[in-house]
Amino acid sequence: MAYNDFNMDSHWLPFTPNRHFRKEPRVFVAADGMQFTTHDGRQVIDGISSLWCVGAGHNRKPINEAIKKQLDTLDYATAFQASNDQAFLAAEKIAAMAPGDLNKVLFCNSGSEAADTSLKVALAYHRARGEGHRNVFIGREKGYHGVGFGGMSVGGIPANRKVYGTALLPRVDHLRFIHDPANAWIHNQEPESKEDFLLELENRILPLHDPSNVAAIIVEPVAGSAGWYLPPKGYLKRLREICDKHGILLIFDEVITGFGRMGTNFGADFYGVVPDMLNFAKCVTNGVIPLGGVICRDKIYDQMMKTDAPEHIIEFFHGYTYSGHPVACAAAVATLDLYQKEGLFPRAAEMGKVLGDAFHSTLKGLPNVVGIRSLGLAAAVELAPIAGTPGKRAYDIFIDCFKKGALVRPAGDVVVIAPPYIVEKSHIDQLVNTLADSIRRNA
Repeated sequence: MAYNDFNMDSHWLPFTPNRHFRKEPRVFVAADGMQFTTHDGRQVIDGISSLWCVGAGHNRKPINEAIKKQLDTLDYATAFQASNDQAFLAAEKIAAMAPGDLNKVLFCNSGSEAADTSLKVALAYHRARGEGHRNVFIGREKGYHGVGFGGMSVGGIPANRKVYGTALLPRVDHLRFIHDPANAWIHNQEPESKEDFLLELENRILPLHDPSNVAAIIVEPVAGSAGWYLPPKGYLKRLREICDKHGILLIFDEVITGFGRMGTNFGADFYGVVPDMLNFAKCVTNGVIPLGGVICRDKIYDQMMKTDAPEHIIEFFHGYTYSGHPVACAAAVATLDLYQKEGLFPRAAEMGKVLGDAFHSTLKGLPNVVGIRSLGLAAAVELAPIAGTPGKRAYDIFIDCFKKGALVRPAGDVVVIAPPYIVEKSHIDQLVNTLADSIRRNA
């Protein structure tokens, strides 16, 4: 099928330069394993798990069959005042995988909805415990928490915020970013830094707002959307201690790091820190059907249930039409079973080392390469920007790699590879060599 065989006039693509796309369409029509088939019949290797989603690879039969079976059994049921069996099964399985006493799962449909849900839970929780004055949120520079107004407000990517002005939440502050330029080369290990990235939180941000007014701090364990930036060793543990000291909830946005990307169930497990809420989406269904959620600690749920209101009164006025959708939850159960059966999380840890080794041995020293970061099954190469046109070099490399049969991800002046957990060394070699050749061509 040629791209001019279908009409592109009606589709407004998200997070895409639409004007350029119409000149050079990139349209997938099929996928299997590690490979896409494009509209013009080419094979393109999926080097980014299709936006961090497809951990088990494409077209996995156990997931497909579970979805087909569920469609023939119960296609949809209301999520309000009733539920469905698959939602309970999925919640039980997810809670069992979560660390500590993260045992209560609130379902939604995306990472953006999960972010906004967790912020609303934080406000409602503090109000339920008699501290409704806690309404300040703290995010982090370059953080990404989706595109809802709450998530954009605590997020710290300027392009996602700049045109929305006063519509953003008013009582929000941001931690400084976690990247130390001295750690330009991170090779399969946690970086260490002499800088104290939480000093400003303790010396300026908390005193400015007064800790007693802060509801929650929300961070990604690893800054994924910004370009796979890794926190310094001990950073998240100290952040947990600061939150505990001041009665502030800690929210981990694990939409990217959740379900195997770090070689563990969650980034929380990798870093040994239990947050008060954990947001998830993406890999929970292998990307096949939208599903997201927030896992809450028992204390949050228990506090919300402590009310003098009659039993017929709803405790938390929040939810979505598709919360706990039976087909999505059936997909999640099948996906999580498949991950376990095939040992894909430990495999991701092992292949992450292979990916990191390939990045550092192949890309270091190439023109305009100023840094490489690898940890878990993801690696990023930082490029010197073209003067006056930031992001252009990485975008050109992305386009060039696509033409050469490899899907990589540009993020500002960074190019990221984060393949499915089923990736083989031959796939990694193909992806990294294609990227290296493109970096040379775009010098």
